[in-house]
Amino acid sequence: MNESQPAMSQRFVPQLRIPATYMRGGTSKGVFFHLDDLPVAAQQPGQVRDAILLRALGSPDPYGKQIDGMGNASSSTSKAVILSRSVRPDHDVDYCFGQVSIDQPFVDWSGNCGNLSAAVGPCAIHMGLIDPARIPHNGIATIRIWQANIGKTIINHVPITDGQVQETGDFELDGVTFPAAEVALEFIDPADEGDGDGGGGAMFPTGNVVDQLDVPGIGRLAATLINAGIPTIFLNASDIGYTGTELQDAINKDANALARFEAIRAHGAATMGLIPSPAEAARRQHTPKIAFVAPATSYTTSSGKQVEKSAIDLVVRALSMGQLHHAMMGTAAVAIGTAAAIPGTLVHQAAGGGERNAVVFGHPSGTLRVGAQASQIHGEWSVTKVLMSRSARILMEGYIRVPGEVLKA
Repeated sequence: MNESQPAMSQRFVPQLRIPATYMRGGTSKGVFFHLDDLPVAAQQPGQVRDAILLRALGSPDPYGKQIDGMGNASSSTSKAVILSRSVRPDHDVDYCFGQVSIDQPFVDWSGNCGNLSAAVGPCAIHMGLIDPARIPHNGIATIRIWQANIGKTIINHVPITDGQVQETGDFELDGVTFPAAEVALEFIDPADEGDGDGGGGAMFPTGNVVDQLDVPGIGRLAATLINAGIPTIFLNASDIGYTGTELQDAINKDANALARFEAIRAHGAATMGLIPSPAEAARRQHTPKIAFVAPATSYTTSSGKQVEKSAIDLVVRALSMGQLHHAMMGTAAVAIGTAAAIPGTLVHQAAGGGERNAVVFGHPSGTLRVGAQASQIHGEWSVTKVLMSRSARILMEGYIRVPGEVLKA
């Protein structure tokens, strides 16, 4: 054999060809699969399913670029969704979300993606999962979604024009370059008992609206630990040396800062009952989120736009998968809206106190408004619904190719 020619391996296994849809939802992107299109071995949770999603996104990648997959090297773009027709009463589609680690070989199934939640209804219609009788020729299709990761109901209000999902429009979403059609979302009972695996299932796992976290090497920090939308740890920006107007480079290029945030997140996760000890946090990157808040102040966004103090109620910065997010995670926005409505939380304090059923907060890319319907019953706070608007669009549809060796996982 000519040494310049590549050797032919007898172990060659053809690539799998799996139907998939690549979608943007809110400020995130992900690969969407119909459950029935996955290989039989991947139609149930387990190693084969995880192996397929990891390879589809291009993980684990020690270079951190996901060059050999569909991921785009950020927590916002390393995501996978599996949809199926719902067998639950009064629901249309079941939605399972996987946060795919970029540099580690695991998929985190511990929470939801609020941004991609906006794409679930449109994608379910596209995949034929919704009864055509439920879709108006012109108007709004109301799609009831069962979020399987956390056991919650999400409602998409999807605009329909001439019998098709309307994707283009003039709704502008900070963090997304181009306008699109608005998809209104309702997160139903985002923090009631039995909420996924967040502590004891309560909105405030410790029973307090503010706790004191003792973090070795950092000290004692006031924190609001809340389980609404996604388990989230809120800190005061001033307590950790920030203003709340920081952009990505100020945090993500500071290795010491990232290590401090991870240490705080790990101790907060243990305090919330999400993990038995802080040492377990490395295997649970998706939850809890960590965010820091400050009173409203003017600042310049990552795109150079000026946000005026008068236009917002507070500023919030949040980290996802160990990096400061370029905008705001949808699930964290649910937590922000919920905490802002409940007196005494750090978010409520930063927003100026008072009664609130909606809040506008500033994030690195601009602003976002989120509403919450909160009430106090027998001394306990309850949030029945959180509302916000996002947009969604199909970017590509066809087939994902992954090496057949994944079936041996």
